[in-house]
Amino acid sequence: MNMLNTIVAKSDQINADDFGPGETMDITIRDVKFGGGAEQPVSIYFDGEEKAFRPCKSMRRVLVAIWGPDAKEYVGRSMRLYNDPEVTYGKLKVGGIRISHMTHMDAPIVLALTATRANKKPYKVVPMPVQQQQHPVDALTIGAARALIEQAPDMDSLGAVWKRKTMAPFREELQGALDKRKAELAPPVDEQFAGDEA
Repeated sequence: MNMLNTIVAKSDQINADDFGPGETMDITIRDVKFGGGAEQPVSIYFDGEEKAFRPCKSMRRVLVAIWGPDAKEYVGRSMRLYNDPEVTYGKLKVGGIRISHMTHMDAPIVLALTATRANKKPYKVVPMPVQQQQHPVDALTIGAARALIEQAPDMDSLGAVWKRKTMAPFREELQGALDKRKAELAPPVDEQFAGDEA
């Protein structure tokens, strides 16, 4: 039994753990859906990925403040996501996905977001660079891309990693790492048939 399969984050959404150190993700929205409970009522689907981005309440406030309340207007727009390791749950730092850049804004905006029940902190969002708005590409170093391949816990996860848009610039260089991980994850050949001849 492989214990790694029991600790993989929820597979239907992107999580803070999906981001390597300093890694960002530029996404272009293709759909927004509602439902899924009080904590995560909004699922944002984007190009090149089947998983959803489910923004926390603070990030939903950012979206409404900058793009307005009509989620249908979000389709086709882009934003940059990153993992803020300082995000806490209770007293524990667990990290959380945050928005740093957005399209369809003319100047940086500073919002007052709730940090704790009795405290608000300024939160700044800046316009997406023009080139990123025209050609959104996830930022990922080759080292982080190799680590995602080497740490894939099973063949399904490996396939999902390889299909990610972030991998596109590195696929040729990382083909060897992919083949090696495939061999490591492949089920062992039954020894009783290993030496048989037809």
